[in-house]
Formats: sequence, C-alpha cells, structure tokens
Amino acid sequence: MNIDKTAIRDAATVILLRDRLNNPSILMGQRGAKAAFMPNKFVFPGGAVDAADASVSFATVLPDLCRERLALRSETDMSAALAAAAIRELWEETGLILGQPGSWPSQPPVDWQSFAEMGFLPSAEPLQFVFRAVTPPGRPRRFDARFFLVDADAVQGDLDDFSRASDELSHLQWVPIEQARDFDLPFITEVVLAEIAARAHDPNPPNSVPFFLNQEEESLFLQLKGYPMPQAD
Repeated sequence: MNIDKTAIRDAATVILLRDRLNNPSILMGQRGAKAAFMPNKFVFPGGAVDAADASVSFATVLPDLCRERLALRSETDMSAALAAAAIRELWEETGLILGQPGSWPSQPPVDWQSFAEMGFLPSAEPLQFVFRAVTPPGRPRRFDARFFLVDADAVQGDLDDFSRASDELSHLQWVPIEQARDFDLPFITEVVLAEIAARAHDPNPPNSVPFFLNQEEESLFLQLKGYPMPQAD
C-alpha cells in the first residue's frame, strides 16, 4: 500500500524546561543532514503518533484541562495517544523517562518494550498542552503537532544522561532560553520559544493555547479556549 507522505499526521513534541525559576533552559537536539523533514535544524524531541500509542496504559493521566483543549478542533479524541507519543518520543530520542515505577498490565507494544523494561509506566500528568501547529502545504512531510511543556523535575533519573538515546537527534543539550535563537531553528520552533520564554516562570496552564493552522486556502493563528489573535498589518 502506498502512503501519501504529504498527508497530515498527528504528532507530539516535548519541551522539557529545566530550572525554570532561576536559569530556565530547554532540551534540544539537531536533526540529521539527510533527514527528509527539517534537516540540520535544532528541534525539541518529538514525532508522529503510532497506532499502538492509543492502547498504552498510564501510571497517571492527562489533566482534565489539557485533555479538553486537545479535543478542540479535532474530529476524534486523540488526547491519550498524543500523550503516549510525547512520552515515547522523549524516551526514544533522549533516553529520558517520564513515568512512574510500575508493571505493565499486559505485554507492551513493540515500540514500548524498551521503556517497559526500565520498570516504568508512562506518566501523562506532568504534560501541559501549550501550542499546536499544522505544517504548511508544500513540505515533504506535514504534521498536526501538539507541543507539551514539561517541568524537568518530573523526569526520572539523571537529566544529563543521554546514553540510551537513539541517533535520531545529535548534539542533545540543555540550552538557556535566552540563547536558543542563536541556533538554526525552524520558524515554528522560534514561535513556540517566544511563548515559552514569556511564561517560563509560571507553572500554571496558559489561559488559552495558540493554534497555528496552515491550510491550502489560508493560514490562521487561533486560540484554543480563546479568541483569534489579531493579524499583523
């Protein structure tokens, strides 16, 4: 079966925020030069939702507000699958665990076996939904990406140990927020960074979630649980 590579896929991205009250920094890595999507760019850990993500058992679930906002402007409730994808991608690309000690009630899906072997169940409670963006038309890959902010204190183990990471991202490092724009970033990452920098010291959920919707006909900058943002002249 041929898969349309330009079809919009649901995806999840994790913004790990460390030492938010004193010297906030975020975890980023560089995509490979031969990557089909955003080659050489510095990005947050993340990727597409897998079919098995919808069946994953959690130690803790998403906060109600987060789940409700994820359901807005969505045909189906993807909240659990998106939370699972965020945690799985964080594990695969960085080797860091967002979870609680526990045994899986049944055999984990193949993509989750290495996570389960560490003795943890994924924990969705620390995920805070802060941004959503659809990749513009004409790109080799298109994603409907939900960005989750996570306080690094919720991660298990050593925050500087990337020894279990895959090779999908290189140069994994904690970047002070004020220095992040010195890196080669995708446009949408710069937009998200501005949002995170503005509220790095506030642990509360945002009043509304920005949604950058790129369609064939037009591009809209909306607010989930809010009002459309005024367009620049």
